Amino acid sequence: MKISKRNIASDIPTASMADIVFLLIIFFMVTNTFAATRGLDFALPKEEKNPPLIEKEESVLIEIRPGGGIVVDGKPMQASAILDYLKPILAVNQLKPVIIRPDQEAAYGDMVKIYDILRAGKDHGVEIRNISIPTQREIDQFWY
Repeated sequence: MKISKRNIASDIPTASMADIVFLLIIFFMVTNTFAATRGLDFALPKEEKNPPLIEKEESVLIEIRPGGGIVVDGKPMQASAILDYLKPILAVNQLKPVIIRPDQEAAYGDMVKIYDILRAGKDHGVEIRNISIPTQREIDQFWY
């Protein structure tokens, strides 16, 4: 007795797959809850007749020039004298910002040297808590 072998198709029928996906999309759209657009809830402060005066605080600017020259608040200075200059200034306000602004032509090592001096100030009795080095984009947008 001879048994014939049937070939079964190895395809997965995907004709109804698009219908199923479409129904799922509709189902999720209908069952999803849409939040109503609301504004932010916040209370505005009351207007005061005598608002407090806020004084502008200047920062200490350390400029590093090409060739290693250092200018602190517009005065040429040696790197070893920076901490002595900052000591009385930071005694008044510990959080006074110290900004290191290297020139584009200045050597990277000069900036690192000044940064290391400022970080080591804690060992010399001058703790500098707020050291900032602006990026070139910040300098171009906000400086002068």
